Amino acid sequence: MKKISANVLMALKNALSHIFWYKKDLKDYLYMSIEHKEVLSMVNWSDYKRNIASQVVNILERNEQAVQGDLLNLIISVATFNDYSSMKRVDDAEKKIHDAKMAVSVLFQLTKGFINYKEEEEVIRKRKQANKDKVDSLNRVNQILSELKEEFIGLSIDNDNQKRGYALEKFLNGLFNLYDLDAKSSFKIVGEQIDGAFSLDKDEYLLEAKWRKEPTANADLYAFEGKINRRLDNTLGLFISINGFSEDAIAAYSNGKKIMYLMDGMDLMAVLEQRIPLPDLLRRKKRAAVQTGNIYLKVSEIL
Repeated sequence: MKKISANVLMALKNALSHIFWYKKDLKDYLYMSIEHKEVLSMVNWSDYKRNIASQVVNILERNEQAVQGDLLNLIISVATFNDYSSMKRVDDAEKKIHDAKMAVSVLFQLTKGFINYKEEEEVIRKRKQANKDKVDSLNRVNQILSELKEEFIGLSIDNDNQKRGYALEKFLNGLFNLYDLDAKSSFKIVGEQIDGAFSLDKDEYLLEAKWRKEPTANADLYAFEGKINRRLDNTLGLFISINGFSEDAIAAYSNGKKIMYLMDGMDLMAVLEQRIPLPDLLRRKKRAAVQTGNIYLKVSEIL
């Protein structure tokens, strides 16, 4: 590390002695600015303010290796100082504030190249941290999806309908919460039927799910349509039937007002295998329903 020039150290001492009129304010500022408090325990706080500033800078400069970073951080803090509110209550405040600003300006001019470098360094550090956080978050999502996939496959071979119904409730809660779909409440089970509500892109949805051996029939969609119609006008519906839907059910609801669209087990598996994120799949299904009348767009048609 290059040694800090005498000009910078002198400018730092001068600025420190000017930016606060009262010694208590200067002491509070230094205690907040310097991490190694043992440095400040060596200062004679009863001395004159200029001498206090000089003591602090000299101690930091002599012990720079032991208190690495404190002197540089103090230089940056003082060189960019702009809060003179504590000076407004003293006599001749306007002149004292002017003198303080001039002292800070001198320090800034001597160090602005370094300050710009440190700012760029901080931007790079934050960018790297953001990328790391993104990767960590993606890894967590992938791990949870892998666990949910194992859970879903286990459910498919379980013949205990009641047990499978409760497990499906837990599974769907985990999947929708993973993608921050703002579930209004837990998906509650009634037999093998699961009801819930969630939000996506400012739309409100009711959710209904069934896991039966046979495809879901027209009567089930009719009942679900009634639930949706009893809600506010902007309410849509998502019906999940693990084993799909009967042809007459799809035909009956592929005409007229599109207030629901449909998902099956293959759709869920595509999400669990990380071939498409759940929100993207839902958006594609809604777009198909609105633009083409197809409320049962298969994931195979998307991918």
